[in-house]
Amino acid sequence: MLIWTALSIAILLLLIVSQRNLALAMFLAAIVLGLMTLSVDQFLGRVYYTFSDMSVVFLAVAVAIIAMIGGVLEESGGMRDLVKNMRIGKRPFLASSPALLGMLPMPGGALLSAPMVESSARELTGKTKAVLNVWFRHILFLVYPLGPALIASAKIAGLSVYQTIPYLFPLFLLALILGYFFLLRETETEMKYDSDFSLKGLLIPLGVILLAPIVDFLLKTFVGFEIPELATLIGVGLSFSAAWYVSKYDFSDLLDITKKMHPWNFALIIFGMFTFLNVFTASGAPEALGNLAIPMPVLIVVVSLFLGLATGRIQAPASIVIPIFLAREGLATVPLITFALIYFSIFVGYVITPIHPCVSISIEYFGTTVGSYVKKLAAPAGISILIAGILAVFLL
Repeated sequence: MLIWTALSIAILLLLIVSQRNLALAMFLAAIVLGLMTLSVDQFLGRVYYTFSDMSVVFLAVAVAIIAMIGGVLEESGGMRDLVKNMRIGKRPFLASSPALLGMLPMPGGALLSAPMVESSARELTGKTKAVLNVWFRHILFLVYPLGPALIASAKIAGLSVYQTIPYLFPLFLLALILGYFFLLRETETEMKYDSDFSLKGLLIPLGVILLAPIVDFLLKTFVGFEIPELATLIGVGLSFSAAWYVSKYDFSDLLDITKKMHPWNFALIIFGMFTFLNVFTASGAPEALGNLAIPMPVLIVVVSLFLGLATGRIQAPASIVIPIFLAREGLATVPLITFALIYFSIFVGYVITPIHPCVSISIEYFGTTVGSYVKKLAAPAGISILIAGILAVFLL
């Protein structure tokens, strides 16, 4: 009985506090679960293990640097240069401009892509522009190998990011098709540009963004470090160095960007996630949850969707659903198709809920309402979950 009480309080704390601060929520949940189910020495041992695990340390530092890359490209105008020099037509622009800005984690990021959507699609309704801004801003979270949510979720599942992407890619294409059919088709006008095309403005920021995943992939493929996260750290370090170099910023500028981006928050999220995971594993909760009679498709799709809705996050639901699945099945790693369906179901809940800051910001910016936003998103989100559910029933 104690384990269920401890787990219920921990998850409740995680759901409530994560709406304000995800890192704090993870640590609080770990403390409550640990101190209610383990001795103090055992709990502190789990904490020490987490903070001394170099794979977690490298990952936390890498994620913090990714945030700084976003800050440098934002402040230097690199992302704006990239977006305005993509001469690809209006519909692709409305999809790719939020998506590219969404590749780099930055506070209030939806406000950066919202003006681009507004100025390029004045003929659309506010609810359509709000959904478009959120749906496409986050769509690359499904396949971008340096997205913090995907990196952390894959690690919890015992998988390499590059293993997961081929299985997530069909779901990414599904989201892309649904976004086109229900959102982009509503605009038929052409783009108008107020400046000349600049190849330099296109290639430099694009090169900075692509440098990290290319280096990461090459090092993991051809060098094979004992700790794979070291390759990620090297890749993002080189990308940050390139962003800093082309921006021509000095240390005082970087200090200002650091104050704005709060990169330590991103690192603390990683430490919090794995502290919770390690405490969870030692608490006896996996064995208790493994005995629950929840149908597996319900766990994989419905519970994942609900937690995405309830938290407005991806990492927190993944930290709950993936360990439950592993305990139920007695596995060390999550099968790839299962991981893809869990992650995709969380993603759908994540882009619907107004608890997600990008959703509430977009609703406010485009002058629409939560009801109108949800109604507009109901069809693509509903079809996405229906397909995920069918796949879970017939493929697992």
